[in-house]
Amino acid sequence: MKVAWAATKRSWAIDTAISVRPLSFSLKRYSSSSSNRYLSLSFILSTQCGSVDCIDVAELIQTLLFSAVFLHFFCLLLIIFTAAPLVDMEKLPTHHKDQEDATSSPLPSSELTPLVSTKSSSSTNNDARLSLFLFLEAQTTAGLRYESFTILLILLSVLTFIIGSLFLPQYNTNSTIADKCGSICDAIWFGNYPDNALQGLGIGSTSLVEMFIVGIFTIDYLLRFYTADLIHDKYKGIMGRFKFVCSFFSLVDLASTVPFYVDSFLLPDTDLAASNFLRMFRLLRMLKMEGRYDLALGMIDDVLYEQRGVLGTALFVGMTVWGVMSSFFYLAERKNVDMIYCLNSWCEDVDTSLCRIDEFGFVDCTEAGCPPTSSDGGQEVVCWNVYQSIVLSSFWTLMELFGEFPLVDQHSMWGKVLGTITAVFACAVFALPVGIFASGFEAQIARRRMERESGGSSPMIVKGGGDEEDETGWEIVEVVGDISTTRGKVYNFLHLQNTASSKMFEIFMNVLIVFSSLTFMLSTMNNLSPRWQLLLGWFQFSSVAVFTCEYLLHMYSAGENPKFRGKGLLLYATSFYRAVDLVSILPYWLTVLSWLFVGGSLAPGSVFLLMRLMRFEKYTKAFTSFDDVLRDNMDVLAMTGFSALLLWIFFSSLLYLTERDSLDKDMANYYKSVPHSMWITLLNLSGECPLAHYSGYGKIIIGFIGVFATAIFGVPIGLLGAGFEELVTEEEDDDNDESSDAANVLAPPSSSSIGDGLQTACYQFVNGIGSNTAMRFELSIYALIVATVIIGVIQTIAGYDDFFSWLEWVAVSVFTIEYVLRFIGCGADPEYSGLSFKRMRYIFSFYSMIDLLAIVPFYIALATPTSWVDRHDEYFRMLRLLRLLKLDKYIPSFTLVDDVVRLKKNVLTVSCFAAVTLWVIFAGLMYVAEYQDFSMEIDNLPLYGCVDGCTMSVRFRDYFSSFPLTGIHLTGDFPMVEYGGMGRVILFFIVIAAVGVTSIPSGVIASGFADIVQSKTKKGPTAKGSAAGDDWFDIKYRELEGQSPPSSSFGPTVDRLQFAVKHYLDGALDESSGKIVRTTFSIIGRFFFMLLIVSNIVVVVLESIPEIDKYVGNDQGNWFDVFEFWSVLFFTIDYALRLFSAKKSREALFSPWVYAFTFFGIVDVLSILPWYVQLILSKSGYLNGDEAKVFRIFRIFRVLQLEDFVVAFSKLDNVFRASKDVLKATGLMAVIIWVGSSALFFIFEQNNPNFRSCNASVPLTGTLDKPGCYDFESTQECNDYYPDMCSQSAFTNMPNTMFYVAVFLGGDWGFVDFTWPGKLVCMFLCVAGIALYSIPVGTLFDSFGAVIGLGEDEEEEDEETSPKS
Repeated sequence: MKVAWAATKRSWAIDTAISVRPLSFSLKRYSSSSSNRYLSLSFILSTQCGSVDCIDVAELIQTLLFSAVFLHFFCLLLIIFTAAPLVDMEKLPTHHKDQEDATSSPLPSSELTPLVSTKSSSSTNNDARLSLFLFLEAQTTAGLRYESFTILLILLSVLTFIIGSLFLPQYNTNSTIADKCGSICDAIWFGNYPDNALQGLGIGSTSLVEMFIVGIFTIDYLLRFYTADLIHDKYKGIMGRFKFVCSFFSLVDLASTVPFYVDSFLLPDTDLAASNFLRMFRLLRMLKMEGRYDLALGMIDDVLYEQRGVLGTALFVGMTVWGVMSSFFYLAERKNVDMIYCLNSWCEDVDTSLCRIDEFGFVDCTEAGCPPTSSDGGQEVVCWNVYQSIVLSSFWTLMELFGEFPLVDQHSMWGKVLGTITAVFACAVFALPVGIFASGFEAQIARRRMERESGGSSPMIVKGGGDEEDETGWEIVEVVGDISTTRGKVYNFLHLQNTASSKMFEIFMNVLIVFSSLTFMLSTMNNLSPRWQLLLGWFQFSSVAVFTCEYLLHMYSAGENPKFRGKGLLLYATSFYRAVDLVSILPYWLTVLSWLFVGGSLAPGSVFLLMRLMRFEKYTKAFTSFDDVLRDNMDVLAMTGFSALLLWIFFSSLLYLTERDSLDKDMANYYKSVPHSMWITLLNLSGECPLAHYSGYGKIIIGFIGVFATAIFGVPIGLLGAGFEELVTEEEDDDNDESSDAANVLAPPSSSSIGDGLQTACYQFVNGIGSNTAMRFELSIYALIVATVIIGVIQTIAGYDDFFSWLEWVAVSVFTIEYVLRFIGCGADPEYSGLSFKRMRYIFSFYSMIDLLAIVPFYIALATPTSWVDRHDEYFRMLRLLRLLKLDKYIPSFTLVDDVVRLKKNVLTVSCFAAVTLWVIFAGLMYVAEYQDFSMEIDNLPLYGCVDGCTMSVRFRDYFSSFPLTGIHLTGDFPMVEYGGMGRVILFFIVIAAVGVTSIPSGVIASGFADIVQSKTKKGPTAKGSAAGDDWFDIKYRELEGQSPPSSSFGPTVDRLQFAVKHYLDGALDESSGKIVRTTFSIIGRFFFMLLIVSNIVVVVLESIPEIDKYVGNDQGNWFDVFEFWSVLFFTIDYALRLFSAKKSREALFSPWVYAFTFFGIVDVLSILPWYVQLILSKSGYLNGDEAKVFRIFRIFRVLQLEDFVVAFSKLDNVFRASKDVLKATGLMAVIIWVGSSALFFIFEQNNPNFRSCNASVPLTGTLDKPGCYDFESTQECNDYYPDMCSQSAFTNMPNTMFYVAVFLGGDWGFVDFTWPGKLVCMFLCVAGIALYSIPVGTLFDSFGAVIGLGEDEEEEDEETSPKS
């Protein structure tokens, strides 16, 4: 039935396209010439007459022309959408035809009418009401027409709102069309202004279109209200109608219509801008069409219900991490002048180093040229520190917990430390709720698909019945061309390729494809000589000529196969390879014609030559798998894609309203219209936040998008990537024995050896075998490696060049001794058993080369004090970091990569081909789109030859510059948003499709690495009743089950008192029901302490607000001090009572000492200890009022006391133990990548002029007599010439660089304008580094989910759970 219905719809579409084509051509021809007529007519009317009547005529003609063009597209949409129901009843599916005669039978339950259930009233005798209801629910032919009509009205309503935002001159200041829609045009379409042609109605700003649509939907709502009881029995009567009014779609209807009446009749003189926005809610009505309500909103409800327990825990974890990190970032940055932000509408280019921050957090930038700010509210705040309170800090912390660091280059030292912790750990914990929701959503999709398929209907259509197929989708039939004809010979040569010459031709064409692609890339370079440019141009022309001839010969000879004759030839022409051929050559010839007659560049056409790389698809079958992915997931993609589209339009419109009036000019420019807003909102929904200075409402919306909307928006993108990965992993089973082949890699070194006594002794000693001394020596090597790496990092900080330099002598001496011992003992190493030249082989082995690179430069520099090695000692010091790789010998990690590649070689081959091909093609498209984009100004890029007025054309000056930038975008990050229209269109497709595909190789590497490590560290089954990550505490806790607490040594009175306190604090277990029972006094006390904890958190936040802090004051004994005193008193009493009753608490193992070191005991101490420390320091005179605030901020840890109500953090040690085996290997891998990449970035970028700034008195570029800021090779040379006037904003030392690289590895590229070596490191991280770095984070995520029960459907919680130490 579904196949027949789909075929009927296709026939309708074809008939409609044929009937509309003449109208389309005529209107297209009319619209193409209308602009010239409009310009000439406007010019005549504006110059020949100046009267008001004449101007009205001109405006009328403008409106008519605009309306004609607008109606052209709308009519096409109307015809297409309403074509389906305009057919005979015989063409309708059976269930629709039957429903028209269902006036006296129970209403059918159909996926097309999800609101109609079998419980609907069937006893009504009012045939007219039932007919009306069936009409409204699209159960009749007329109803189907009406449904299509309402869809068009919704689209028209949304479209007029979106397009209308372009015709507001006050926001679109630089637009050429903003003032082209006058009074009459606005009255017809948009209703932007109250003084348009409808002002005589006295109902404010409105339009005829909006009045008509609101009228239709009002009548529709009243009729639905009238027939509501036919939807369900619960809507009968007055109370039933009230329930109907409160239903989802009723509220949607009311939200999209009632504001119009309020705005027009109750408040006609008030501009309620939101009333226009609320028409966006009409989009949600479309969820009702074709069962999308059940598949979308119902699915979200199911996910929330099924995951409610785990989501609650995860949300508590996420909110706690957010609150704690926000407080710490507030402490770290509240005095940081680099975090001062000034409204550019008041003062631009502020030197914030001249600003001052007082003890309460108020900012004064009068010395920097800004107007003064009054702290009493008399003057509008112009400048402020974005971290001046915990409230403001929470937004920026939220961005960083999303993995976004918009202020990455402005953090203080402690801010960078916190940022590193956030990037490495906190982001993964905070992502738990989003990950749970997204995984639950995908699980719902998979479950519903299985239910549907088990019901007998499957959407999957297997082509060819399992027979082998060619690229067109037909079964391959061996057809041999007639060798007596030319066409037959060409067919055999090109299609069959059964001769040596045809195979050589295939190789030639493949080589030509590669060289033509390289030719295009090289031709984009501006520094090529004219001779080379001419040569490359001719080669490109010749290549395209050959490709064109091949394409024509393919088309000419295809008819030799009977399936390709007649209409089959058209289908052959649209097959994958022929479409690739045509797309790759046709644009080139069109560009050549344009160049011959008009002039210009050949690059726009030449870039499509890169498409021919898809011809290599025949060897991998990667892209031809996409039709299988789309077909298998079409229903789900349609639903989730539609939901994502609704989210995109809705949030774009909402942010347009909140940000278009922003006092920040840059923010207002990006949100000056809904189409402009859609670009940034698309990035927000994909998990990006390139802009940051939002209004208060904007920050709330961005936070909601990050927490919830991204999970839904990412589902269709994730489905495409997951579906593709599933298809290309079918061949993995043949290679799964790789993991077992290397199973002994993690095993400790074998004690068996060969060779004489000295060799054996040396071998065993350096490998920690045979004695305690050998083990201590091995441990000392570990310690020295870590110590020298840390010292090497610290020594890159200015002024710390000789920090612990004596330890380097000790380390080099020890490493030299170790190397000599390994050299002597290599003869006894089983690795070299049976091999000749053992010591020579050892010298050139991996670990030997690392040892030599780490120690030889030290001796060379020592022996030759003035040599080249000594002069570049700072670079050779970085070789010490290679010692980290020595740890791989003891904890294999990096050396497992080759195992991963062998294990996943099939899927890696296919996915890497798809990813690299997309990367190459999109890099070319981005180059063509941006190499002449001079629209938006960016920072100076002196390394690229631009010192002032730089634009995106500088970044995309050639193909090779575009390649790494496109790679960053393909990782899902968008640090640059200053793109033109074509660039944004290309990036839209990158977000929607390419990101999911290009991430597959990284995901495959990560999963393969985790699989191999886990397979080599598998343990036996856990004991009954145990859980993942259990330790001695959990074991002891289970052993104490059923045992009575020990008696107190102070007698039975103390015993009774301890039991009473224990029952008051924790309640008593009712053995009959197995539940915890509390007395009234215990319940009141528990509620009081929960209220006290929450109050303390609120007070911490309030105290950080400058206005409140100044009002209360910093004098001792203020209200905050009094509240803190009483809070600490109650918390201290509670802690003392818990220690007192611990003897009777199994959760404390019947020991006060054990309780003191449990999670709860430590949290209790953290909640009171800072106050006592503050009290002692204050009484000693070491603290003033502002400094004491630092200690009071530590009250935020009291939020962890809520753990008593929601168990989560107390399981963290279980999480680490449950994943420790994988964490050891993957953690070392992550550290090596992090430190190694940081070292490379530091070496390559520490003197990058793109990150250099100088005092205003220093010229940017100079002359021979006076060099400029960017003329020096290094920043140090610049400071030598201009003392203390030059500075580097990034990569100044290793700790600084490690912070930035931690952010990069988290997926956020705060810097992109690297040197070429830096770009190579960047591309490595894009391809593999980020994936490998993320493995330990993913492992922690999985372990946390396993420990707290992620994925389990728990209907009830076990009251008696094991607590954690």
